[in-house]
Amino acid sequence: MKKQIFIAALSLGAISLGTDLVLAQNSEQVSKSVNIILSDVIAMDLGSAVSEGSVDFNYVSTKDYNSSKNVTVPNSLVIISSKNFDVKVKSEGTHFVSGANLIPVDVLQVKAIPGGSVVGTMNEVTLSTADQVLVSNANSGAKQSLNIAYSISAEKASKILLGKPQGTYTQKVTYTATAL
Repeated sequence: MKKQIFIAALSLGAISLGTDLVLAQNSEQVSKSVNIILSDVIAMDLGSAVSEGSVDFNYVSTKDYNSSKNVTVPNSLVIISSKNFDVKVKSEGTHFVSGANLIPVDVLQVKAIPGGSVVGTMNEVTLSTADQVLVSNANSGAKQSLNIAYSISAEKASKILLGKPQGTYTQKVTYTATAL
């Protein structure tokens, strides 16, 4: 009988110690919210090729005035946008200027061409002072490059450029990326 009482007392002691251990292992939980706050962004990389220099058309021989000239600038623009976007182009003035001498800006064609990472509807426009859509509904994304081709037709070279005084005629061309 002593053995049974001892076993019962030991069991009760173990149960009570076990209960204390279970109570000692209880823990509290605290929840915290983690927020990711997004804002719409759109930007053109300042390292884009167009922002670093000029696009040059050289007319030095009769052959130049009698043929089309094309200058393609790969990675002309690098764009990041959190939404689909359009890219527009326009000239800041109505003429290329060299001192008092003028050439109308509509001598130049500007075309978005495949090869970069921008995906959208690529267009070709005749340069003017009005915003014109060069790329429409381009997909959102980061570090998307756009290749741009510039051209002057043989007809415009022979009818508009030929006979103008020599010099460097300059006009600023502005590109704008607009989120949709």
